[in-house]
Amino acid sequence: MSTLRTWYTFKLPVRFTATRLISSAHSVSVNNILACAKIPKHFCAESERIQRHSKPGNMAESTESPAVMNGSSASVGPDYCEIIVVRHGETPWNVQGKIQGHLDVELNEVGREQAVSVAERLAKEFKISVIYSSDLKRALETAQTIANRCGGLKVIEDPELRERHLGDLQGLVFREAAKVCPIAYQAFLSGKTDQDIPGGGESLDQLYRRCTSALQRIARKHIGERIVVVTHGGVIRTLYQRACPNKKPEGKVLNTSINIFRLTEKNKWVLKTWGDVSHLNQTGFLKSGFGGDSTSG
Repeated sequence: MSTLRTWYTFKLPVRFTATRLISSAHSVSVNNILACAKIPKHFCAESERIQRHSKPGNMAESTESPAVMNGSSASVGPDYCEIIVVRHGETPWNVQGKIQGHLDVELNEVGREQAVSVAERLAKEFKISVIYSSDLKRALETAQTIANRCGGLKVIEDPELRERHLGDLQGLVFREAAKVCPIAYQAFLSGKTDQDIPGGGESLDQLYRRCTSALQRIARKHIGERIVVVTHGGVIRTLYQRACPNKKPEGKVLNTSINIFRLTEKNKWVLKTWGDVSHLNQTGFLKSGFGGDSTSG
């Protein structure tokens, strides 16, 4: 992996608005990865971008945690780091149903609007000390938008926060992958956590070790602080598995969803908030959310 790089961001004029109305785009996202070896109906029949109404994001916690906190202005305790983990905004490949993995795809205009929406919410509701981001463009641009809205915070680029490397499947339209790369496709759907994907792809075990150790490393540097991490769907679902090993994630990991974890220096993880996209009332979002494995549908 490459050396960490630090970015400093400054307030810039806003070139887009978070109130764009979303038409029925009838778009398929790569995030519709399935719960079984066959492509389900909802993937073949294209999913469309929908608008969020008044339903709040999912609130989740581990069995060890206290009651979920609804007030976001609460101070952070001295013995843990609170990490607001955000998935990047929408990309053209999300809409086209193409598998991104480590390929460096930029946000589309909707993704930029989503980034503004989540940034404005975070700036209003939270006091954040620093932002970490995957070094891939779709995450980094989302992070820089958040940093600008939060007073020009520092963005630290970390390649350990990248999406799962999906080998020969990267760049393919998912529903065509079985025909184009049947061996890699079957490896992806195998359900074996130690199964890597031909073409340099990671196994689920490798992904788990990489991203959980990265988040714990980051947390140890910021005990007593609240920070933001911008990353990818497969990483976020893996972080959920670390915090809630006996539960399955509810719903999909949607673009710019907010997921809040608390990590102690002694390696205890607590999940406070899961899948909150209530800031996307006006922007809209794809129904699908990639989770890096065959059960993330």
